[in-house]
Amino acid sequence: MERWRLLDLGYSEPLMAQIFYESVAEAVHRGESPNTLILLQPDRPYACLGYHQDLEQELDLDFLKEKGLPVIRRSQGGGATYLDSNQIFYQIIFKDSGAVSMDVERLFEKLLAVTVETYRRLGVPAEYKPVNDVVVGGRKISGNGAGRHESATVLVGNIIIDLDYDLMARVLRVPDEKFRDKMAKSMVDWVTTLKRESADPPSVEEIKKVYSDVFQELLGVKLCKGEPSELERSIYDEETMPRHTSEEWLYMESMRPERMAGRAVKIAHDVKMVEADHKAGKLIRMRAEMVGSEIRRIQIMGDLFVVPKEAVDILEEMLIGVELEHTKLRSVVDRFYDVTQAQTPGITNDDLVEALFKLQERL
Repeated sequence: MERWRLLDLGYSEPLMAQIFYESVAEAVHRGESPNTLILLQPDRPYACLGYHQDLEQELDLDFLKEKGLPVIRRSQGGGATYLDSNQIFYQIIFKDSGAVSMDVERLFEKLLAVTVETYRRLGVPAEYKPVNDVVVGGRKISGNGAGRHESATVLVGNIIIDLDYDLMARVLRVPDEKFRDKMAKSMVDWVTTLKRESADPPSVEEIKKVYSDVFQELLGVKLCKGEPSELERSIYDEETMPRHTSEEWLYMESMRPERMAGRAVKIAHDVKMVEADHKAGKLIRMRAEMVGSEIRRIQIMGDLFVVPKEAVDILEEMLIGVELEHTKLRSVVDRFYDVTQAQTPGITNDDLVEALFKLQERL
């Protein structure tokens, strides 16, 4: 039986809650730390941004500044959201484990079975919804993301005890307040919580115990309580935290001077800035500088997951100089998957081609 470490970090400040696992992943990659399950709660609210998203387009920065809410860009994909102490985070970091598949879709299915069974033992009839959700009666009750750090694989997710729906909608950037009101109502309709689904919500400690027990049973591993190592704390202080608190990291997806969603803005002659969205299993947002119908530079964003995440950079490079024509786009996209062996749960080759071709429609 494999022995894994259990780190219960209790209530942690937002940056620690969101990113400390990356330091653990680096130590696991180096072979200096064992496979690890982290359980914790943020000690105060904050807004969180997906790796491939544009900060200024997704979040209401003026509101966040007014309320003193931190903004953190995570290293996994997915969408922007509001987080607080009413969610228990689980962060799973491993390599060379016989208990879990390295294939991303099978990874989600295996590890989210733990989340599903935890909810069920707490009296909530949860179900797994591919690729990365857990639902109750069609309503989401757990958000999850996965990725790789060098040779370490990571899955992060949450048990949602309660939600402030209005504040969750308020932190997001929207066209107008009517849109925001509709979005908040939609969240109530499509996202639920333990508090809504259970007449007698369990305590935090009970939830953690049930999750840990189910984790051991379904994965066939033994959890041994531990503490963060000196190496992990050193990596966090010297590498992980400085990276995540830098302006370069936070604003990494911003392309200036133009950011108009779903528009083509003429810059000069036949040069245009173009943006188009395509909704597949996940939202794909393409933003490109075009010369005629040829891609001069491009950014691929959205709430998508790409494993490894750096593969997006390779696809962007491969698209430079390519014309927006179906056959040519298809050739590049197919070659991208062949060369990188990237995994894009919820998104197919066809989805990427269609998302790219929407730039042509905007032109």
